[in-house]
Amino acid sequence: MSDGGRLVLQTENVELEQTYSGQQVRIEPGSYVMLSVSDTGAGIEPGDLPHIFEPFFTTKPVGKGTGLGLSTVYGIVKQSGGYIWAYSETGLGTTFKVYLPRVDQPAESLEIQKRPNESYLGAETILLVEDEEGVRSLIQLVLRRSGYTVLEAHNAEEALKICVGITTPIHLLLTDLILPRMTGRELAERIASLRPSVKTLFMSGYTDDAVLKHGVLDSRNAFLQKPFSMESMLQKIREVLGQAAAAR
Repeated sequence: MSDGGRLVLQTENVELEQTYSGQQVRIEPGSYVMLSVSDTGAGIEPGDLPHIFEPFFTTKPVGKGTGLGLSTVYGIVKQSGGYIWAYSETGLGTTFKVYLPRVDQPAESLEIQKRPNESYLGAETILLVEDEEGVRSLIQLVLRRSGYTVLEAHNAEEALKICVGITTPIHLLLTDLILPRMTGRELAERIASLRPSVKTLFMSGYTDDAVLKHGVLDSRNAFLQKPFSMESMLQKIREVLGQAAAAR
């Protein structure tokens, strides 16, 4: 809404007694918390509406957007067992509705393990590239507690400087797939030219099948979909590094 307008957020407990089928979504019966986000903006063209959750689909000019925002939201909602759909009228605005399964009982508190599963521990050096500071901080903390040496970079340029500036081995590049000014895949290719033995594990907020479908990665690339648990991340890292050791 570049020219101003109204943004309305609503929440509601919803009971669906039978399957709801719409143009974009099929929602199974159950108890849900519904989040509605409506605006009075320009709306979405009817021809664009079926594609808005596809990775890299955008109507913005080149350089003004990656087309990953809604696909990331879609991936997180689906991972949570929920549903999302949109309704829009050109010139009037757009409404997004998210349905998440309702939990009536509070989750039991889980004690944070000070030391991870022994089989997930390691001593290798990992180059972590993540532009979200909070995510990067949590990941590096878990990796260090698991025995790894961690080199941190908040963008691709910084990661390349680290690769050039140190002489000690780097065993794994753990990078977000979408970074400012350079994709994670482009970064991995640049680092491979400098250090051919470095293995790569990509992270992203959209699904692995979407990544494959749109040619961002292929089936040979190791991939971790956000949001992920720290245990699943450590397990995947051992899997990738174990494959590297077996290949030697």
